[in-house]
Amino acid sequence: MAPLLLGHRGTPRLHRENTLVGFREALSRGLDGVELDVRRCLDGTLVVHHDATLLDGRRIANLRFRALKPQPVPTLAEVLAWAAESGAFVNVELKYESVRPDDRVLRTAELLRRYGLLERSIVSSFNPLFLSALREADANVRRGFLYDRAPLVMPLVAERIGVHALHPHHSLVTSALMCQARARGWDVNVWTVNDAVLVRRLTDLGVNALMGDDPDVLAVARS
Repeated sequence: MAPLLLGHRGTPRLHRENTLVGFREALSRGLDGVELDVRRCLDGTLVVHHDATLLDGRRIANLRFRALKPQPVPTLAEVLAWAAESGAFVNVELKYESVRPDDRVLRTAELLRRYGLLERSIVSSFNPLFLSALREADANVRRGFLYDRAPLVMPLVAERIGVHALHPHHSLVTSALMCQARARGWDVNVWTVNDAVLVRRLTDLGVNALMGDDPDVLAVARS
């Protein structure tokens, strides 16, 4: 079975990352959905942006949403409304400024439920405390543990915090990891896959999802 194909922050090689135009392009190029990043403004607005700062250096956490204009930073609600209408799958990565969970965890879960996306989404984070808080807030939200190091330790952390999927960097995916994941009932969703040979290797290993910057490269999984 071919893996789910997700545009990493949309289609960053064609459009500015984490924008609605980039997300729409991902679907028009045949992808199943997108991966996106969530940050919190000073007034509590959840926005879709990767870095902690805007291009001009201002920190998003220190700004009210209206101060972000005219930069094209969509709200999470806007993106999830688009996903609900378009049928896109969304991998929502929770970014953080502090290791301590805040209200973005519960509010992300509430928005996914409001837009009817529980069956077409997964929430991921490098921060295990955020994923534990998400499980407490709404156990029906699927959770994925992001990591890019310590391949022997991270699955143990994932088991302890209770997740539905591992989200390793592509360099950490081996047949042994796939066997370990299958034994525990975890999906394996891999980032950032931008090489056709790598797409074929990971597809042969049976990963559940591939995230990448180039829709044409990801499409090799279906050829």
